[in-house]
Order: sequence, then structure tokens, then C-alpha cells
Amino acid sequence: MFISKTSEYALRILTYMAFNNEAQLSAQNLYTELQIPKRYLMRLLTDLSKSGFIKSTRGRTGGYVFARSLDTIFFSDIIDSVEGLQSFEGCVLGNTICPVDKPCAMHQIWEKPKQAFLVTIKTTTLADLLS
Repeated sequence: MFISKTSEYALRILTYMAFNNEAQLSAQNLYTELQIPKRYLMRLLTDLSKSGFIKSTRGRTGGYVFARSLDTIFFSDIIDSVEGLQSFEGCVLGNTICPVDKPCAMHQIWEKPKQAFLVTIKTTTLADLLS
């Protein structure tokens, strides 16, 4: 259970935007600051806009700003919007489910940290990073 590049990039974009919340940021600015491959960045900005986290303004002075308050944007929402949470809720060895009556070899070792991770991403907002 690791965060994919897609989720990592989405979190980096929105975290950077949160720390620069007073400014409207262009795709070029985000590309320069975050060094995310440009096509990947553009796709993620589109996905994050469609998910309602950010909104864009077109034109020469255009850019991206938050569409919602930072205290309503949870890390789990961000990850879920770009890749889904299924990979984090499943079996650490890649099985689609890890039944209680026939758990995988890692189940007992991994269940506690997995649950702690899920609780953390489900209760942490972008606003929490600023405090």
C-alpha cells in the first residue's frame, strides 16, 4: 500500500496551492515550481477541476484557485478523486479482499498501520497543513 505517482502529484499540486492560497497560479507556475511532467500536470489539473477542488480562469492572466474552502478538502478525497481508495482498503499483498477467516500472511502485521493511515488521510485537510 503505497501512494501512486498520480496521488503524490495531486497532493503536491494542492499542497503547493494551499501554501500559496492568496495567488492565482498558472499551469506554467505549477510546472516550474513542482517539476511535474507537463502533460501529467495538465491532466491532473483537469481532473482536480472536475472533482471540484479547484477552478480555472482562462486567458493571459488566468490560472487556478481553490473552488472550496481548504478545511473541506480531505486527503482521502483527493486520492479518491484521482485513483480511488480501493487499493488502500484491500489486501496489502494485492488480493481484492483479505477475508477474516482466511487472512493473508501479512494481515495481522499490516492491519493496524493500514487503519491508522486510512484514519489519517480521512481526517486530515489541506487547512491542517497550514496550522
